Amino acid sequence: MAQKLTIEPVTRIEGHARVTIHLDDNDNVEQAYMHVDQFRGFEKFSEGRMYYEMPVITPRICGICPVSHHLVSAKATDAIVNAHVPRPAELLRRLLHKGQMIQSHAMHFFHLASPDLLLGFDADPAIRNVVGIIEANPELALKAVNLRKYGQEIIRRVSGRRIHMHWAVPGGVAAPLSEENRDWILSQVDEMIGYMQEGISIGKAWVQANMDTVAKFANFRTGYMGMVRPDGALELYDGELRLIDRDGKLLEQFDGRKYLDYIAEHVEDWSYLKFPYYKKLGYPEGVYRVAPLARLNVVDKISTPLANEEFKNFKALAKGPVEPSLLYHYARLIEALYSLELTRELCEDPDILSEDIRDTRVEITGEGVGVIEAPRGVLWHHYWTDEDGVITKVNLIVATGGNNWAMNKAVDSVAKAFIDGKNVTEGMLNRVEAAIRCYDPCLSCSTHALGQMPLVVDIVNPVGDIVKRYQRD
Repeated sequence: MAQKLTIEPVTRIEGHARVTIHLDDNDNVEQAYMHVDQFRGFEKFSEGRMYYEMPVITPRICGICPVSHHLVSAKATDAIVNAHVPRPAELLRRLLHKGQMIQSHAMHFFHLASPDLLLGFDADPAIRNVVGIIEANPELALKAVNLRKYGQEIIRRVSGRRIHMHWAVPGGVAAPLSEENRDWILSQVDEMIGYMQEGISIGKAWVQANMDTVAKFANFRTGYMGMVRPDGALELYDGELRLIDRDGKLLEQFDGRKYLDYIAEHVEDWSYLKFPYYKKLGYPEGVYRVAPLARLNVVDKISTPLANEEFKNFKALAKGPVEPSLLYHYARLIEALYSLELTRELCEDPDILSEDIRDTRVEITGEGVGVIEAPRGVLWHHYWTDEDGVITKVNLIVATGGNNWAMNKAVDSVAKAFIDGKNVTEGMLNRVEAAIRCYDPCLSCSTHALGQMPLVVDIVNPVGDIVKRYQRD
């Protein structure tokens, strides 16, 4: 008789999700789904607020990546007041952004993903966690903690707070960087680069030793989207968006502020998380992936020397796009190394200590779009205002949403490849969770709605029969 397996909650991710695995009459996996049931209403309750409040309100969407929301919101409000951000202020925003990338990528790989890789998918759940990593390799665990701490300390020394900062403002930033804080950041960066290179060596060694698993584990074809510089190099703060198809062929390179001309969102009735796709191809043909694997697939090079050498090794793994989901972890480490190298580059720029940090003009335009590469992919904030600058409408396409189709595809393919419905083990189910962890989802950020929220409430009797249903479409 057909049955359903449920994994709830999915562990070692940010936010709440569950997975349902549907077996057929022969106990084979028929279909698996990732359900995101939580809902955040930031788009709606931002209405009626002043535009300049948005960089303070929107970081509360998430405590893991508040910097991404803070900066992209500031970019949207720059456009609302027609401000031109001075170069020193942009350098400081970029530096804050690098702190976010370093702390987020370090936390994910070493604390959330590495227990599966270093201890094994089938390891005892009691030790398959960060505590198990500490016991297995205390020196590595300490370096991982220091890497994340360094990223958080960059954020604090630049903006004054580790989370939910009040620093980026329309037209620039509220405070300059002190020479003391600049010098502290520089004093630590070479050591942190060494730690990250050690992490990359560990990640590469695991990939080389487990190529059969990598090839079998959620390896599928999609399009890819990421931000690029004019010369095709990796960019994370401000650049055009490049979209390639599953063969690596260029589909579009466009100004991200014009995203509505290119991107739409599909809805399924089993998840609150939407499915973005490329309009010209439709859904699901136009689905794409974002975040580190996607970004390294769309760029031609990386501008910093150490990360670029690793990028060449990454690209050598395939003739076209690098597709296996497990290689997100390798790509994530390369981006963290890039962010560390850029941190040093930014701090060595004389303008980083300048006090020319804000354009104070206020010429209300009525609309502003911000776009940035968050650790988890392309992030959009789009605000509309009245003539006084009061927010009338908000649209967010949050980074994790860009990988929603891919996460569901990964869950389904891993379940079909590894689960034996006649002999289900915890390790099999953990592999399904690990498919989601490849994408480092931030589900608190990612759920939103357009229009009225649908709602179904079922009242069931003790044997599970629905006796009454209340529904709002």
